[in-house]
Amino acid sequence: MSAIADVRPALLEHLKDLHLPTVRECYEDTARRAERETLSYEQYLLEVITRECEQRRKSKVQRLLKDSALPLEKSLPNFDLKRLPAKAARQLRTLLDGSFLDRKENVLVFGNPGSGKSHLLTALAQELVVGKERKMHFTKCALLMQDLLAAKRDLRLSREIKRLSRYDGLIIDDLGYLQQSRDDMEVVFTLLAERYERGSVLMTSNLPFSKWEAIFKDAMMTAAAIDRLVHHSVIIELNIPSYRVEHAKKNQQAESQGENG
Repeated sequence: MSAIADVRPALLEHLKDLHLPTVRECYEDTARRAERETLSYEQYLLEVITRECEQRRKSKVQRLLKDSALPLEKSLPNFDLKRLPAKAARQLRTLLDGSFLDRKENVLVFGNPGSGKSHLLTALAQELVVGKERKMHFTKCALLMQDLLAAKRDLRLSREIKRLSRYDGLIIDDLGYLQQSRDDMEVVFTLLAERYERGSVLMTSNLPFSKWEAIFKDAMMTAAAIDRLVHHSVIIELNIPSYRVEHAKKNQQAESQGENG
């Protein structure tokens, strides 16, 4: 008994030095179970190391999700896949394996307001974080532009673009939703140019390419932006009614039926 008592403090100290907190928590209970079930030393070691690895993975995913700034309520289980056009559904299934990130391909989603563009990309990004441990980051286009303009003003634009380059996928939501000046959009173009063939951009927009000159305010910059985004890309078109409008109509109908009933 004294020998076990002597071993325990040293073992705990070594596990602390090796940064194995889960093993520290579970090794004693697991050892007792190993004795009862006559597990081999290798089986016991595999058990405690597996628990450590599982906990590390959970912690890593939580860190990635926090860093992603994704709206977590917009998840795949909460997305009505039945509303997707057949082609878009097939594209989503293919994208879920995450290989497009390795190829530095972009994902461009177009559709009317309320069609589910943001939810679709957010859900995709969450699945890639949780299932593939990929580094993703979500931002509204207007907020991204403000951050880049502030960085440019403070002479740290290159550092900010480098910071964003650590993400496998950068989700830029609502391009063209708010009208900006040409100078404002120049910083967004600079980011897109720097990420070309270096990192994936996942983008939503209500406006088709034919109307993008209204966003960038310059024909040459517009053409260059489209060229870089489209060259290696998956384009998803959501030509479907607004989810919010449909939901409001259903609620109205339910209320009418309730009153009539």
